[in-house]
Amino acid sequence: MDNDAVYIALDPHDVNYVNRILEGYEYLGVLTTLDPRRALCCIHATADTREEVIALLTDLTGLKRPVEFLTAEEIAEAMK
Repeated sequence: MDNDAVYIALDPHDVNYVNRILEGYEYLGVLTTLDPRRALCCIHATADTREEVIALLTDLTGLKRPVEFLTAEEIAEAMK
């Protein structure tokens, strides 16, 4: 798994919203949905932008529930 990736879980209805926010911050990261039903996502960041992505998602408002940050191991287990 990508060392600079940020793995998250959120409400399925919020995936598009989070993706649009990330698109608005050009070059911050690219969101890929790993499991659409459970809204498990990977944000492909760089070593320079990873902490910025985490800070942005931590402070993001307007979501049905807060972003849950997951480890690569937790994502791998959830994808089984």
